[in-house]
Amino acid sequence: MSSQPATPTMNRRPASNVRWFVLAAGVLVVLAAMILDTKIVTIGSDEDTRKAAFSPEAFGKAEFPNVQSAVEQRAIDAPTLASAIAKDKAAAEKQYGVPANVGTEFSVKFSGVVGEGKSGIYTVKVADVPDTLVVRVQTGPAINGTDLRDATGAITFGQFINQIEYQNAGSALNNEMKKQVLSTIDNTKLSGKTISVVGVFKLINPKGWLVTPVKLSVQ
Repeated sequence: MSSQPATPTMNRRPASNVRWFVLAAGVLVVLAAMILDTKIVTIGSDEDTRKAAFSPEAFGKAEFPNVQSAVEQRAIDAPTLASAIAKDKAAAEKQYGVPANVGTEFSVKFSGVVGEGKSGIYTVKVADVPDTLVVRVQTGPAINGTDLRDATGAITFGQFINQIEYQNAGSALNNEMKKQVLSTIDNTKLSGKTISVVGVFKLINPKGWLVTPVKLSVQ
């Protein structure tokens, strides 16, 4: 009885090894591509686009002196400004004003006798200004509005990430002004006294100015 030759057993390991080799090579190719596509940026370099968190306090401290100086340089005597606005509002805005989101910002300076006040807002009787014009000054503790932020036209929404930061910038300037200008003034005893003011107001009502000071002294 003749015997059949044994059928050789196929060894599958080489094929398996080939598949693993191809897979590993593919992974290496992907990793190499990722490495080549990665750009190293040094912290603090011009290409480091990270932005530090906005600090209202730091902004107010840094920017208020610039706003104060700009308002002083632009400030027009109250009688001159009142006359110009009454004569031709549009011409006065073009000559003396800074456009804002609503209304126009005017820088003004005057001296006058303080009248009655409420919540830190006082009327001021200014010589040579018509009786039909009511001039009021904010003295705190609350300083309302964004007049300081908008006074110069140099601080714009595009400098900030969002509306919240933009509003906080305005509040920060008001707070810094209180520290630097109003902190030494007793605003509970101003009635009847003469004050000198340099400040800014937004022209919404031509018969009423609400001035936010950048300088205020009591005589």
